[in-house]
Amino acid sequence: MKMDLPDPEAVQLPAVIARNRRTVERGFWKKLLRVAGRIPFAEDLAAAYFCAVDPLTPGRVRGVLFAALAYFVMPMDVIPDFIAGFGFTDDAAVLATAIGLVSGHIKPRHRQRARAALDIPEPPAE
Repeated sequence: MKMDLPDPEAVQLPAVIARNRRTVERGFWKKLLRVAGRIPFAEDLAAAYFCAVDPLTPGRVRGVLFAALAYFVMPMDVIPDFIAGFGFTDDAAVLATAIGLVSGHIKPRHRQRARAALDIPEPPAE
């Protein structure tokens, strides 16, 4: 069953969406590349990023993804990132929720760009 999402641009103030995008643009790659080896969802984060910046992605999807990516970038979390073993649990939950809402919009091209950016080999063809 497909759920229609409310348009984040209608629900969120445009200023909030713009702030989330700026936050992501300023800190996403710096933080992701610093912690990628310690988190199992680095490829999903990068795929979400490439989907969010893709001009073909609908605005409501971009709004959801920029909010989740901004949460990852922000230094103040519910669970601070420096706590060993638990620090990225809240980030993973936020990302998983966002991806669950918009997963149909994260295309193979976004995943390919994510793997290339993180130097992850392509999976073998079946």
